[in-house]
This record gives sequence, C-alpha cells and structure tokens, in this order.
Amino acid sequence: MADRAPGSRNGWGEVTASLVAVTVALLFAFPIYWAFSQSLRNPIDTYTVAGLGVPWINFTPTLDNWIDQLGTPETVKALYNSTIVSVSAALLALVLGTPAAYAIARFRFERWKNRDITVWFLSQRILPPVATVIPFYLTMRYLGLLDTKFALVLINATFVLPYVVVILRQTFLDLPVEIEEAALIDGAGHFGAFWRVALPLAAPSMAAAGLIIFALTWNEFLFAVAIGSSDAIMVPVHIAGAIDTRGVQFWFMGVRAMTAIIPPLIIALIAQRYIVRGLTLGAVRG
Repeated sequence: MADRAPGSRNGWGEVTASLVAVTVALLFAFPIYWAFSQSLRNPIDTYTVAGLGVPWINFTPTLDNWIDQLGTPETVKALYNSTIVSVSAALLALVLGTPAAYAIARFRFERWKNRDITVWFLSQRILPPVATVIPFYLTMRYLGLLDTKFALVLINATFVLPYVVVILRQTFLDLPVEIEEAALIDGAGHFGAFWRVALPLAAPSMAAAGLIIFALTWNEFLFAVAIGSSDAIMVPVHIAGAIDTRGVQFWFMGVRAMTAIIPPLIIALIAQRYIVRGLTLGAVRG
C-alpha cells in the first residue's frame, strides 16, 4: 500500500472546513438574496414563480416596486429619520463614552472599584429593553417628546453607551501608557494627553465602535415603535408596515428590507479597514 502524502490529512481538513464555511455563509445570505429577488417581482410573480426565483431565468425582473417605494414620502421620511437618529445617537454615545472609557482605563477610583464600574456598564446590556419601555414612554410623554427624533436619540444613545465604554476601555488599556507620561512631562496635562495622544491612537477603535452602535440603532425596533409613530417613524417600523388587511405585500417588503440593509452595508464596506484595525488593536502584543 502506498504511503499517504505528507499533509494530505490536513489538506482534506482545510477543504472540508472551507466547504462548511461557504455553506453556512450561503445559508445566512439566502434571506438577503430572497428579499432582493422579491423586490424585483411583479405582485403576481410572488405567488407563481417556482424554484430559487433567479431574475431573467425564473421571472422577468422589474424596478416598479423600487420606483414606487422610493417615491413614497413615508419611505423617504423613514430613511431620513433612521439616518439622523442613528448618526446622532452614535456621536452622542461616543462623546460621552470615550472620556468615561479613558478614565476607567487610566485612573484608579478609591470609592468605586474600576472593575465594578466596568461590570455596571456591562449590566446595562443584560437589562431587557422591554422592561424600560413603559418608564421611557411615560418620561417622554411628560417631557412632551413623544414621536420626536430627539427622544429616540436619547434612548438609543443610553442603550449603546455601554458598548462604547467596554470597547474603548480595552483599547486605552492596550495603548502604551509611556507615551502619555511623556506628554505629561512636557506639560500637556491629563486632558492634553487624552486629546492629543490617546484619542488619535484610539481613532480606529472609535470608528469600529461607532459603526457597531450605528448598526444597532439603525435596526432597533422596540423603542422605535413605542416612541415614534408618524413624525419619527424609523426604517424597522416602516418595514413592519408592509403588512396590511390584504396580508404581507412581499414585493414591498423586499424593497423595504433592501433599503434597510444597503446603507449600513455601504458604510461598513467603506470603513472596513478601520473596523478590522480597531477591533484587533492590542490583540497581538510584542
């Protein structure tokens, strides 16, 4: 019997792992493809097309659904509101969370342990958002902020703030403290060392954290449907509006789903290198 070639077992293992990875990726990508396919169909094709619904093979595609939906004021308003709320909430969370993360990473608090403060921030993500819907609703009604973008910005910034603190705290811990100490010796002060030294070095992680919390706010549905109704309608609520007395309008649902996916996807592709660099900062030590 001929000897097995060296490394052949590892080679077959890599091929098998690659096939499994591709299969899993296709399974996760299929709903996106199906939404895109539905968005290009006439209403009658939704119920008559068989197979995988491949455009130009199983049916003749049309852009009528896209033209109809993108020309609807409600769709434009939902995209505008989601963009304003997501960007504003992400910026507010970064402005508040970045100094907090730096303080936890660089200073020692006598009364409260640094680890306890970090655990407290983490605990805010364990808290079920549904448990806070009624208090937030009553608060915003008392302040006269129901169905406003400002209320959604405040609420979403509150819930994504722990992500900023946790991610950037680890980033600041991984940065060499000697650089900041050199700035302090030169008379920069703690704020100067933070603003001129630590902040530029942590910029990739800030970009990564900002994109993550932007996506979380963009996809948030619970508070969007509870606080915003018409003037502050968001994309997830607009998608749910494709269900009416006639049932689910799959052709409109496909268009709305794609309009919800495309903006964050474009931003992620543009800033991909910052995401990778930011999330891996400090992962490899010399």
